[in-house]
Amino acid sequence: MPNLDRRSVLSLGAALGLVGAAGPAGAWASTRSGTKAAAGTGPEWIWDDAADPLMVKMLDGGHIPAINTAWAAWENNNDPLPSGLPAEFTAYLKQVNRLPSWADSAKLARAADFNRRRDTYLFMLYGLGSGIMSTVIPREAKSVYWSAGGANMQDRAAKTFTFGYDLSQLGAFEPTGQFVVTANKTRVVHAAVRHLLPQSPHWRAVADETIPISAADILVTFHSLGTYVHRKLLDWKIPYPAADQAAFLHSWQVAVHLLGVPDEHIPQTWAAAEQQAARVLTPILTPSTEGIALAEELLGLTAQIDLGVTRGFLNEFVRYVLSDQVGDWLGLKRDYASAALVRTVWPSFILFREGLSPVMPGAFYVFDQFVRALAMLFLNKGASATTTGITIPTGNRAAG
Repeated sequence: MPNLDRRSVLSLGAALGLVGAAGPAGAWASTRSGTKAAAGTGPEWIWDDAADPLMVKMLDGGHIPAINTAWAAWENNNDPLPSGLPAEFTAYLKQVNRLPSWADSAKLARAADFNRRRDTYLFMLYGLGSGIMSTVIPREAKSVYWSAGGANMQDRAAKTFTFGYDLSQLGAFEPTGQFVVTANKTRVVHAAVRHLLPQSPHWRAVADETIPISAADILVTFHSLGTYVHRKLLDWKIPYPAADQAAFLHSWQVAVHLLGVPDEHIPQTWAAAEQQAARVLTPILTPSTEGIALAEELLGLTAQIDLGVTRGFLNEFVRYVLSDQVGDWLGLKRDYASAALVRTVWPSFILFREGLSPVMPGAFYVFDQFVRALAMLFLNKGASATTTGITIPTGNRAAG
């Protein structure tokens, strides 16, 4: 991903949910064959043939409240499918509630260990990097703002923190983990939103698309999460051996597959991912009315936990991990003392944390408490230590 200064601009979170912005026609290369997808056949023209028609039936048939009730206690990957679901919905879950045949258990296990060892940086980058970047991905910001979840960003962020946390937990893909279930729930929520959001006159008034959350949108969000984090770890010179890089990529490949993206469009290497991100993510980043409002809500949510820092420090950290351009777009007020602290002490903090320098930076405690508090926002899933329930919406956000 080019530096944002161009490499550093960036939805944990994910913090806004997995919808993004499609790139220009022809920008998507087939990641397996290396050839460009023909117009009308690339991922920007792909939605979800399995989940979309199903969710139209579930919504139009009034089944959503029963589904939300039935699957509330469905959390672990090895949990039996919940009873009380419509038969057609159960049949769908039986087809998708499994890892792909090409999933590599050794790589997934290594990815889990990598997430454990690098959680300090991952939580911070997902939360303050990817989460805030999502507010300057115009289609994502507009879709999130005008969907039902946009009316309660604390709840929306908690659900998205759940996605990021479940992916990062030690046994995410193991039977006792929760990510496969979380991904399946997220996938059908996407399908519901595809049906509901085009019914919103407020969304239609600002959207430049007729159906949200294409496969391209999900891949753009993958780049704002996985590809962005991968590049930042390299930029910060954090020890990141090739085996860890491959495992981290593989966990994201499986995650994107579980969200319904066809395998042929999932990048097979980090080099391919970075090239794709440079074409389809970096050029489309720009502010919007909805994105500015969402960024302020998200930063306010983060400030609710005791980071032990001022809002000025938080604003400057966002500028540091994204860019001053993004900070200006979002109207983040400057705090030049905090800016100097972040830009001079953070590199020393990393060196000390990684055992690459014996000298503890003077502001070590401030930074350590900062990243620990942000990690707890993930670990608490935005609200509590229990799993945050993912529910299927039945409407959109009203005006306002």
